[in-house]
Amino acid sequence: MKHIVKILALLLAVTAVWIGLLQTSTIPESYTWLLPLYLIVSLGCYGLLMVGVGLMNFPTCPQEALFLQQDIVEAREFLKKKGVDVGSD
Repeated sequence: MKHIVKILALLLAVTAVWIGLLQTSTIPESYTWLLPLYLIVSLGCYGLLMVGVGLMNFPTCPQEALFLQQDIVEAREFLKKKGVDVGSD
């Protein structure tokens, strides 16, 4: 519940700033109407950047890779005992 309150408060603050910019003439009106679009595009770029950084920093787990290979071998042996063709490897 706290997270949604933060999001709504941020949305309310951004909307208030946007309406304030529309009421005053500090920024030309043609640019002010595009601010929500710029915000959405900026948030999308930020999200893609965070996904890219997360993928670049993704940790490798060599021990877990060995456990996974062992599980695969055990599963193949189990399926062969049951008569399931698991391919040649």
